[in-house]
Amino acid sequence: MKINKETFKVVIKPNSSTNEVVGFDKDKEAYLIKIKAKPENNKANIELIRFLSKVTGKKVKIISGFKSKKKLIEAFK
Repeated sequence: MKINKETFKVVIKPNSSTNEVVGFDKDKEAYLIKIKAKPENNKANIELIRFLSKVTGKKVKIISGFKSKKKLIEAFK
């Protein structure tokens, strides 16, 4: 997954069967991502950070949207 920006938007679907990037929504300007973890006790957020770090090869953190399906992510080295 190539991301040229330091910050980018994602829309997650928790409680899915796999962790995967489904595509890019041009209207929302956000990556669509499926996450296996359930949206409780911050599990989906933690899984999202691990998954994005692995896919991008960069450290990532959630800037906003901790309790929402729509999140703003920052990627850095």
